[in-house]
Amino acid sequence: MNQRIAVLALSIACASGVATQAAAAQPASCASLASLHLPDTTISVAESVTGGPLPPYCRVVGVIRPTADSQIGFETWLPLANWNGKLNGVGGGGFAGAISTDALSRALLRGYAAASTDTGHVGGGPFGASLDGTFALGHPEKVIDFGPRSLHLTTQNAKAIVRAFYGRKPAYSYYTGCSTGGRQGLMEAQQFPDDYDGLAVGAPANYWTHLLAGAAWIHQARLKDPESWFSPTQMPLLEGAVNARCDAKDGLADGILNDPRKCDFKPSSLLCRAGQDPATCFSAKQVAAIEKIYAGARNPRTGERIFPGLMPGAESAGWPAWIAGAAPGFALADIFGTQYFKFFVFQDPAYDLLTFDFDADQAFNDASIGRVVNAINPDLRPLQHRGGKVLMYHGWNDAAISALNSINYYESVVSFLTGRRDTRREALGEVQEFFRLFMVPGMEHCGGGPGPNAFGAPFALPAPTLDADHDLLSALERWVERGKAPSKIIATKYAGDNPAGAIALQRPLCPYPKAAVYKGKGSGGDPKNFKCRADGGHDDEGDDDDD
Repeated sequence: MNQRIAVLALSIACASGVATQAAAAQPASCASLASLHLPDTTISVAESVTGGPLPPYCRVVGVIRPTADSQIGFETWLPLANWNGKLNGVGGGGFAGAISTDALSRALLRGYAAASTDTGHVGGGPFGASLDGTFALGHPEKVIDFGPRSLHLTTQNAKAIVRAFYGRKPAYSYYTGCSTGGRQGLMEAQQFPDDYDGLAVGAPANYWTHLLAGAAWIHQARLKDPESWFSPTQMPLLEGAVNARCDAKDGLADGILNDPRKCDFKPSSLLCRAGQDPATCFSAKQVAAIEKIYAGARNPRTGERIFPGLMPGAESAGWPAWIAGAAPGFALADIFGTQYFKFFVFQDPAYDLLTFDFDADQAFNDASIGRVVNAINPDLRPLQHRGGKVLMYHGWNDAAISALNSINYYESVVSFLTGRRDTRREALGEVQEFFRLFMVPGMEHCGGGPGPNAFGAPFALPAPTLDADHDLLSALERWVERGKAPSKIIATKYAGDNPAGAIALQRPLCPYPKAAVYKGKGSGGDPKNFKCRADGGHDDEGDDDDD
């Protein structure tokens, strides 16, 4: 059990009221679940797991085969005691290809029955499971499994297994996931609104066909001309220049940009002059590449934006792995983009991403794959009408998926409802009754970065206190079960990003378009010194006086 799970276990042990009473009836035999009949499903393992760091649980392993070319692996973990009466479906990352055991462990420690899927394939390859897209080559049904089918069928099976084991269905069902898991969550909300009562959706890769075109854009910006590539060691220089220009604009010089959209940093300010030490500047070709990455992908013929660019700030945290890479071609953007276009779109293992055309090839990308892997439908009325809730969050300095992508989707939902209401303000109010977005200053992809990044989110650090004020899932539970929407969530930054250590700072996260604005006095690490205010470019939202 890793350090994050250990700290979460300690938090739960110290928290009051986290787990509800155990199920009224004693659990049935775990082994008997091996003979449970479920549609298109074979259960291979049903065993009690005792001892070790986790509470005793029944582990059920199976495979779902809805088509001749489908092999959707799943696991359901069931507490043998102190079940909280609920189900937690958890998502994956990248191209998935493995069961999310860390997320299952977190759910089990909180008393949940939990379920995860490998999304229909077992990944491998030279870069590991989550970076392996080879499963899509010649297997269109497996692409559908990776899209909406695997999580939905896993959720249906998990509910049936819970009912068989405990003698009753879950009182509430929740979903948690980030990145690919965020896309899975939005697919559930859009296509299967009856599956979950509440969904915590992080940094969603929901516009998959455009996100990976954005990766191709980054790839070409740095590698089409070899002299455009820049190294990870140059990222502190870039971040330092961004902070020198923009860090104090929000009232605090703390290495965290509260809203990077307000930063007017120009990469050309770092252009090498004659005789300048190259360790202190960037070449003209490198500057041009950085400008393209901040600007985002566009269709060169129409000028239409394909995918938004990255936000300035925290470059030394996220860019070395995602954008620069240890060597040319080895950034995560290079790997994901190459795997996707080789095996999903063009079905050609020899395809060269440097040849991608952002007009004709992008049109083919959308037409061939978009309906299966994208989750961009703004019509969430079926979820809304059944009382479902969505808490979405995104780190402003995400180097994998532009933070603007989540804002764009959220605004598309508001715009959809605006067409049925008198004003944007009325539509926004309606959206916030069931769907709220929290932008996280200084956070990278699903966690990390210089900002407050611990609030119980998937793949990130656990909150120091498991209550609705500090912990995402607890806030979602309170909203679903008690009708109290979160007006803010207190996020934490641990010293050294070590959850076993001291708290370095805390800051409120506010429902977009509001943002946490520094009041002008007191410690920048004290959440009481911030106020949720309408800070998203709209004058009709009002201020939040609740501190």
